[in-house]
Amino acid sequence: MNGGPATVRRGLASRDTELTELMDAADCDPRRLAATYRRFDLVNRAVSAWGRVYSTELRPRLRALDRPARVLDLGCGGGDVVVRLAGLAARDGLDVEWVGADPDPRALVAARERERAGVRFVARTSTELLAAGDTFDVVLSNHVLHHLDAAQLRGFADDSRALARSVVLHADIARGRWAYVLYALGVTPLAPGTFLRTDGLRSIRRSYRSDELARALGEPWRVQTPAPFRLLAVAAGTADVDA
Repeated sequence: MNGGPATVRRGLASRDTELTELMDAADCDPRRLAATYRRFDLVNRAVSAWGRVYSTELRPRLRALDRPARVLDLGCGGGDVVVRLAGLAARDGLDVEWVGADPDPRALVAARERERAGVRFVARTSTELLAAGDTFDVVLSNHVLHHLDAAQLRGFADDSRALARSVVLHADIARGRWAYVLYALGVTPLAPGTFLRTDGLRSIRRSYRSDELARALGEPWRVQTPAPFRLLAVAAGTADVDA
């Protein structure tokens, strides 16, 4: 982390959409990339608040279906979030098929190391899933929105709603000085040999504040703050409406 608090504060006043993440480069170090995917599980457990989102948003909706459910994680990366959610649902006795989708074959290599009964991973974009006629009860994502430009964000948001029969839950970072400082300090022990520190800080600088994300997504999206430094964009699915 360069500069003091004032430098950080000025640098976070607006989204830095020019930054790219090192792990997104096609020629990034494969060993560091694999180590990053492996350690995402620890990082996401610490910062992503999916345990709370599962309890307040996901579990009640899955229980209300009163039938086997299907859930899609779009841009699943190394698969740790969908596997964690699958474990929580299994503990609660819920019958759910979990699908993680990511177009990056490097991510799928890491994700498939985590495959288990009821969880599978596919190399697909949201557009490809729609073209195949696939639908799910719930569609979710973690840390995808800040990667997208305005046109991509709108397409991703629309696709995710068209894939979902019930609800869409897109979780991401809330940009802010304390998110930046605390992440920089907290991730340091996990960072050696990975892209976690550099890319995590770049992600925070690329991320939205709640009002910014609400404006970028527009109606009918609602943006919640389920935990400190976290955003959750929520909208009803349209799969049944469009059928």
